[in-house]
Amino acid sequence: MEDEAEIYDGVRAQFPLTFGKQSKPQTSLESVHSATRRGGPAPRPAPAPDPASSSSLPSTTSAAGDAGAGKSSGLPSLSSSSAAWLEGLRAGNPRAGREAGIGSRGGDGEDGGRAMIGPPRPPPGFSANDDGGDEDGEDDDDDGVMVGPPPPPPRNLGDDDDDEEEEEAMIGPPRPPVVDSDEEEEEEEEENRYRLPLSNEIVLKGHNKIVSALAVDPTGSRVLSGSYDYTVRMFDFQGMNSRLSSFRDFEPVEGHQVRNLSWSPTADRFLCVTGSAQAKIYDRDGLTLGEFVKGDMYIRDLKNTKGHITGLTWGEWHPKTKETILTSSEDGSLRIWDVNDFKSQKQVIKPKLARPGRVPMTTCTWDREGKCIAGGIGDGSIQIWNLKPGWGSRPDIHVEQAHSDDITGLKFSSDGKILLTRSFDDSLKVWDLRLMKNPLKVFEDLPNHYAQTNIAFSPDEQLFLTGTSVERESTIGGLLCFFDRSKLELVSRIGISPTCSVVQCAWHPRLNQIFATSGDKSQGGTHVLYDPTLSERGALVCVARAPRKKSVDDFELKPVIHNPHALPLFRDQPSRKRQREKILKDPLKSHKPELPMNGPGHGGRVGASKGSLLTQYLLKQGGMIKETWMDEDPREAILKHADAAEKNPKFTRAYAETQPDPVFAKSDSEDEDK
Repeated sequence: MEDEAEIYDGVRAQFPLTFGKQSKPQTSLESVHSATRRGGPAPRPAPAPDPASSSSLPSTTSAAGDAGAGKSSGLPSLSSSSAAWLEGLRAGNPRAGREAGIGSRGGDGEDGGRAMIGPPRPPPGFSANDDGGDEDGEDDDDDGVMVGPPPPPPRNLGDDDDDEEEEEAMIGPPRPPVVDSDEEEEEEEEENRYRLPLSNEIVLKGHNKIVSALAVDPTGSRVLSGSYDYTVRMFDFQGMNSRLSSFRDFEPVEGHQVRNLSWSPTADRFLCVTGSAQAKIYDRDGLTLGEFVKGDMYIRDLKNTKGHITGLTWGEWHPKTKETILTSSEDGSLRIWDVNDFKSQKQVIKPKLARPGRVPMTTCTWDREGKCIAGGIGDGSIQIWNLKPGWGSRPDIHVEQAHSDDITGLKFSSDGKILLTRSFDDSLKVWDLRLMKNPLKVFEDLPNHYAQTNIAFSPDEQLFLTGTSVERESTIGGLLCFFDRSKLELVSRIGISPTCSVVQCAWHPRLNQIFATSGDKSQGGTHVLYDPTLSERGALVCVARAPRKKSVDDFELKPVIHNPHALPLFRDQPSRKRQREKILKDPLKSHKPELPMNGPGHGGRVGASKGSLLTQYLLKQGGMIKETWMDEDPREAILKHADAAEKNPKFTRAYAETQPDPVFAKSDSEDEDK
């Protein structure tokens, strides 16, 4: 035990005394939320001294008061008798103030003859309201010794000028100015009416490019963010501290942008839609559960394929059913999938087109009950299908040229009466589903440069909001615009970032917090707007949680093992002779040339194992090749076996019946006849 204690003390001596001690957080919640206030924490201004209040105080009538207690202009001045008493204390003679005629109630003889024990008592006539006591010590305002701070100066009711000065005198911090403007009152009424949680802000960072996808689970505990940097980051408010770091990040498909993320109704799985043709399903912790199949790109009819054949543009989970999802693709089709079967879709929806061909589906959405589907077509039209028995690809509502450019966002109201659309033509339109010929309202001058820009409703659906993109020559950054649904007018525009565009936004009903994604080519983040007095959980939980301090148990001391004989310094140097022999055996280091070949299988590589060729090996085993066959004439060696071959044919027995007799041409040459 003593050895363990010594070891612990030795390890503990390497740390400071405060290391590992868990101390209570000294930072209050007010200071934490003031640090996250939009625009940065502002120091509280000190109240300026009011000249009216200083002028209303009585002035000092003696030099002692000016030099002593009357130095500070913020304190009331002293009377002449009190100043004389203080001067006597500074001189070291406590009786000097009494001899100066400060008070005569108790008699000079009694008080003067007593020894003073403890701090000196103030004289009976000491009062901030004393204008200089009489010699007899009989003052009208002297009711005894004052305990506590001096009271404010008395108010003279007889003088009107003094009354005005007394009214102007201020004690304590200055009061806020009275607002007389009707416009400011109306703005305050509007803010109080909508109660937007915009006072504080935190940013969830980690992406290198713009954040194009956002999803907050129904409970409000986890946030998903996808970016053009091909990654997805997962944030957990319950396990996150003030550093605001993600607990998991992964790349769904290499080289493809993340275009949308959607939680299931039970928040146990989520859908990830990328630029590839296959959507993926992940569990709550980010582990892959499955990937939908890709269709055959050589089949012309899209209804006969088992999946999408080109990149996806959007995807959402069914709002009520946890087994059904909806995806849209650039191949011009909508598909309904069952998450239990990744090999084929349940339904294929082809939009109605003016001309035959393939027009991409830019976005899609469910209504609140999941009984209606809306899709945005690349030609700017809107098509709506009602899910009913026997329904097909023919849309129930078709609005041609609803926008002059691609549609990036669709959103149904909960009552099924209003449809909001967002487009690349820098507009937001409000449609009445009962009369879709013309929009109810068109909001223009809303820049949009990203295909994932969406629209969101407030929890009570009195407001709807969308983000704007940053233009090149504009000095206005990315904004979050709020619109009134009943009045159909712009309520407020909130600046999110001076240099980054705002793409996706969401207003969580349980947290009462607003989420907005932003970024540019070099950075990206998710802004969380909240109000400590209106919001619940979410950002309030992680902002007030300080990072955990390290303790001694977290420190892992890695032991260093010293082996002297393994170090080069202590190794025995090999002899030069042994080193040369080792080098000579190495053909690479010794640069040994290849040996010459002296016949087949002798002194060289060829024929080292009874001949390098299989034919040579077989002939040698059969005794047909001897060691001296290279020295013989090949013609004579062959003709030597001619007679034996004719009498007992060994290799030509299969052709004995069909082999023709050789007929040789007679030579006409005289030389050959001779």
